[in-house]
Formats: sequence, structure tokens, C-alpha cells
Amino acid sequence: MSTPLVRRLTGSLFAAALAVGLAACGSPAPTAATTGAATATASSQGATVSGTAVSLSAPTGSVAVTPVTPALSITGPGGEAVTLPAKPQRIVCLTGLCDDVLVELGLAPVGTSTPGLLALPEFMGANSTTVTTIPGSFGSEDVESIAALKPDLVVGLAGAHDQMRSAVEQFAPLWLLDVKDWHSSVDYLRAFATLTDRPDQQVAAEQSFDTKLAAARAASAAGLKNTTALTMYISGGGQGVNTQDDLLGGLMGEVFTYPWPNKGGGWDTAQAYSFEEILAVDPQIVFIQSFTDGPDGPTGSQQFANNPVWQQVSAVKNGKVVEVDTDLWTAGRGPRSLGLVLDQAVAAAS
Repeated sequence: MSTPLVRRLTGSLFAAALAVGLAACGSPAPTAATTGAATATASSQGATVSGTAVSLSAPTGSVAVTPVTPALSITGPGGEAVTLPAKPQRIVCLTGLCDDVLVELGLAPVGTSTPGLLALPEFMGANSTTVTTIPGSFGSEDVESIAALKPDLVVGLAGAHDQMRSAVEQFAPLWLLDVKDWHSSVDYLRAFATLTDRPDQQVAAEQSFDTKLAAARAASAAGLKNTTALTMYISGGGQGVNTQDDLLGGLMGEVFTYPWPNKGGGWDTAQAYSFEEILAVDPQIVFIQSFTDGPDGPTGSQQFANNPVWQQVSAVKNGKVVEVDTDLWTAGRGPRSLGLVLDQAVAAAS
């Protein structure tokens, strides 16, 4: 599969290690100068936003959420520092996590590279046409089109947009997000709420995700944990598996038995499972993200239809292969998307 597609498919800890430019990028320097601004910091135990401790313990369904305190300087979950001269009003999103979090906070980007995500009815629906689509492939978006929107902040994905920094920062700060797991997604929700002064919306969004995660865990405890699941992607005849250390794979591990470790090596081996290896595990339900050549292109299920090994997999024999929305399951990395993914996965398995 092509490098841009691999970058789009993998927004997790594994993605940060991809040899095709998705290496961990460290902590970018502050993008603008300001004085007297509060600072947010993050650690493995919790996040601190303007001095207010926010627990990162697993949601229970009734957890009390602490609203953030607005500030113009933060340190994101990946250690990246962002300092702005004023509250950002015009944000360009080059990663779906940005779009997701803005919608959760009752905001909208001025430009996006994932218009399909915003067009979903659970996001902006028909109103998404008011958001400019940034041309170019993922990781190589057209800089002139971004500049034309006069953004206060441009948000991309660490490992995918690093090479754009020098060009973008001629006209706006560039914030590169580093998503490792759903905890990171929630932490980014808090960070965006801090910069945009949306504490009430942040609390409501966290509670919504908490409720969905708690419901999924309850379904898991009621029996779904005994179901072996697989989440995979397909494009151009090639396939890959969302492994346990991947954002999506880790989320599936909250609900199902998910025995798909990272295989190590480069990007072409770490998530590359053969049909024989998939059959050896024999998942009972499979979720496929099919990247087709247009709306009439064959899905992964259709491409695999004549593969004799694939046909022996229990999920295939029992009609438990689910084609999912690629914009939601792949591009959407924020709490709203992940909550919807949990809903859909539980409903399909139940």
C-alpha cells in the first residue's frame, strides 16, 4: 500500500514508529511567544491543566470530571508544547482527531483534510460543507490552501506532518498530535478545551465517552470478552491488522479477546498478518476498513471472497465480517469517534 495510505491508517503508538516518516518526533518548541500564560503538563499518572489535577483513571460510568481552566500555553499528552498569543478562532485540522475534538467542544474547523468524517450525521452532517477541504494527500496537504484560510492554529499528526513545519510556521503555529491510546484522545480533548476556553463542553464530552466505555465494558463482562475479534484494513490487495498497541486495536481489547501483538520490524511487517496467521487465531468477528478506488470499488470482503483460507475463518463462515466506515474507524481518533466505534462494535457482536 502507498505511504500516504499507511500514514492515514495508523494513528497509534505503532504509527509513531513507522519507518516511512512516522517516527516519534519528540517535543516541538513553542510556536509563539506570550507572557503570563498558565501551563498544562501531562504524565503517565495524570494530566494537570492550569494547576487543576485531572485523573486519568479508567472511567466507571459515573466518574466526576473536572473542568479545565482556560490557558494559552499547554503541554500536550505527547510532551509537545503549544503557546498561543490569543484564543484560537480559526483552526485548520489535518488530522481527524482535531475535527473530532472541535465538534465535541461545539466548534468547527475552518479547514479539514478529513471532510468525510465531518459529513457523518453524528458530526456536522450537511453543515460540513461550510468547512473548506484542504487539497493534497495526507501528510502532504497543500500549504498555500492552508495559508489562504488565515488560521490561528494548524493541527496535524506527529510523524505525518513534521516535514510541513517550516512552511506552515511562516504564517501559523503548527501543533502535531501524538495519539497512543484512548487516554491520549481524552487528554487532547482537555488540551483543546484549555486553549479554546470550553470547559463545560469538555466535561459533557468526557462524560459521554465515559458512559459509552462503561457500557462496552459491561457488555464485555457479560460475555463479549469471550469473543475473539479482529480489526483490519485493506487497500490495493494488501491488508494489515490493527495490533494491540494500535489505537483501534487497544480499544477493541477493552471489549473482546484481542490476541494480535505488534510483530516488530518495519511498517511492512509490524501489522502484516497473513491469511494463514489469521486462521490460526480464528477470530469470531472481524471488522474491515476497506479503502476502495471509488464508491463502486470492491470491499475487502469481496476481494477475499475467493480466498480458500479466508473462507475457513469462523467469522467468515458465520457471517460475522463487518465492513465499517473508514472515516469513522480510521480517521476519527477522538472521543466522539471512539465512542461511536464502541457502540457499533458491541452492537455487531451482540
